[in-house]
Amino acid sequence: MQPEVASVFITDQLALRGAVRPRLFQERLPMRDLARAMIDNPQQLLPVLVDTAMDQCEAVSGGMSLYETEPAPGIFRWHHLRGDLQQFNGAVTPRFYSPCGVTLDQRKPILVQRPERVYQWLQDANVSLPECLLVPLYRGADEPLGTLWLVSKDESHFDANHAQIATEMASFAGLALRLADHDRKLAAALERQEMLVREMSHRMKNVLSVVQSLLNMAAHRESTAQDLAQAMARTLQALSAAHDTMRTPSDERNAPRSTLKGLLKTILLPYSGHTSWLEGADIPIGPNAANVLALIFHELATNAAKYGAFSLPGGRLDVIWQEGDRVRLTWKESGGPLLTGEPKTSGFGSHLAAKSIIALRGSLTRSWGNSGLNVTIDVPMAQLNS
Repeated sequence: MQPEVASVFITDQLALRGAVRPRLFQERLPMRDLARAMIDNPQQLLPVLVDTAMDQCEAVSGGMSLYETEPAPGIFRWHHLRGDLQQFNGAVTPRFYSPCGVTLDQRKPILVQRPERVYQWLQDANVSLPECLLVPLYRGADEPLGTLWLVSKDESHFDANHAQIATEMASFAGLALRLADHDRKLAAALERQEMLVREMSHRMKNVLSVVQSLLNMAAHRESTAQDLAQAMARTLQALSAAHDTMRTPSDERNAPRSTLKGLLKTILLPYSGHTSWLEGADIPIGPNAANVLALIFHELATNAAKYGAFSLPGGRLDVIWQEGDRVRLTWKESGGPLLTGEPKTSGFGSHLAAKSIIALRGSLTRSWGNSGLNVTIDVPMAQLNS
């Protein structure tokens, strides 16, 4: 630390200003209410903790500076600001040019006096801090979260008792953030599980519908039961291969790389009785992109067999794509049943496809003309490698 910067750090004065009073924190704070709030709604506990810390330490302002790794080498963003500095809620400060950074590095309470003397960003914001007490926030033992800080009205205000109170508050805040993080992860896991159950049910219904549709088509083409059985055996094998392209997340880690054209050929193989034209470069795609696109293409092909171009003899599908910074793919059906416009309702499959493309930071749009369904898929090229 440069001498000029070091001149505003007066942490050693905390111990000189007052001896730690035993059990001060436990006796003065409504621990039961704080514990209940932390369990019931940990995210809402944080502003309450800031208010309580300000009250116990007789501060005029306070807040939390939470650490963000991006943009490198990191920043602190101000949250839950109270008091005189509330207007700066959401502001950011540098990781390695702030008292917050020093506090995280030293992993202990830090006291600064008039830090605007050496930190230009405080001067630019016209902020004056007589004293600021900072304590580190950690999730668990080693993961840095940021700092809890309190500002006094006058110099020579904070003492060792205030440092103890703020440290205990920071421990509460770390636990609250951990609980909030666990709540988010649990909610996301439950949502994924529900989506997976619905997806598997949807796939099963689609399989039965497609088999019925393909059976009806084959029955019109084949003259004997033996020919029909052989045709359906080939079709079901192709349908099974198409389903194999859709992997669970645990499969993706060791999945072989695919290509866009190869994926489309596999998905469309069960519908070889219809004309399908594929035009575009054979772009390599990673396991994650292959899984997302396989789900979308399989949904489109299934709907084509149930309602669109693959449901009638003579139906045709054209899939054309161009590559660049983004890949733009057009799925165009023709020769199917006459359409009168957009369906009044959309099924789970359409919802699933629209939601899945978001994982690739792409978009999916549909349009319904008299000749059939047109779908446009737009995805960044970089996402296809994921």
